[in-house]
Amino acid sequence: MNVLVTGAAGYIGSHAVKALRHAGHEVVAVDNLDRGHAPAIPDSVVFERVGLHEEQQLRDLLVSHKVECVMHFAALAYVGESMEQPLRYYHNNTAGSLALLRAVDAAAVPRLVFSSTCATYGTPAVTPITEDTPQNPINPYGRSKLFVEHALADYARARPDFAYGALRYFNVAGCAADGTLGEDHDPETHLIPVVLLSALGRRDGVTIHGDDYETPDGTCIRDYLHVEDLVEAHLAVMDALQPGDQRAYNLGIGRGYSVREVVEAARRVTGAEIPVSVGPRRPGDPPELYADPSRIQREIGWQPRYTDLDEIIRTAWAWFREHPNGYDDHGQR
Repeated sequence: MNVLVTGAAGYIGSHAVKALRHAGHEVVAVDNLDRGHAPAIPDSVVFERVGLHEEQQLRDLLVSHKVECVMHFAALAYVGESMEQPLRYYHNNTAGSLALLRAVDAAAVPRLVFSSTCATYGTPAVTPITEDTPQNPINPYGRSKLFVEHALADYARARPDFAYGALRYFNVAGCAADGTLGEDHDPETHLIPVVLLSALGRRDGVTIHGDDYETPDGTCIRDYLHVEDLVEAHLAVMDALQPGDQRAYNLGIGRGYSVREVVEAARRVTGAEIPVSVGPRRPGDPPELYADPSRIQREIGWQPRYTDLDEIIRTAWAWFREHPNGYDDHGQR
């Protein structure tokens, strides 16, 4: 299949390109490189530096490469930043996705797999979170993604031959098992990279934001899904889509790990002490969040391969140990 991947130079998008190529698909990779890394795209892949708002260029790529599916990862994804710069998030994530969808419509692309987020659920009253949980986002990031889900549903109703899948997930973790791709954000806010950079001495330590929650060890519990399992779910949904399908799935391992469990696992994997301090709670942090992935397991047969926290962290540690400066360790594409 001919697949166009947006956000292809980012953490998740680059792993998707790798998985698609391994599965035998032809890939067109696009990224504006605002936060992506060109070295994450192999030279053997067609790469175009194009943003979501460059609608005509996207349409031309979709037509010239006879694209049969768009895999849409491109997005700004910092919750705190979205609170400070909401218009930027709506412009990029929502309006940019609408421009992409217009290009998809003009090129008559029959399917799209959208990388959404469990942030569309806001703070649910019950966990694990199912797809029937009310979507009530509490920040502009979550709302910017939910608007895209609504637009996809409305478009699909108007074009019966079109199919899409919206995939919702929380914490993505780990790196390519062969060490070729990794996680490189600036700023880095994800817990596992912060812990591993602390193990390398690149950060002073880890701050636990509250240790008095109603959880077994007092720290927040979250679902950690390995990036390779995540992208395999995207491929599985792409392959399953039939004309007229409107699918939404939660992705996760079906259980959560606490902040302290993550730190202890990282200590086991790295052998480093990893300094830890406790700070105040962050506003709006629920005690426990994890997804129920049973629907996609039941309907498509997708199952995560990485469910052991040490194993997930081990793949990330291999990357960070060899690439302490991220993709800056390598030349530009």
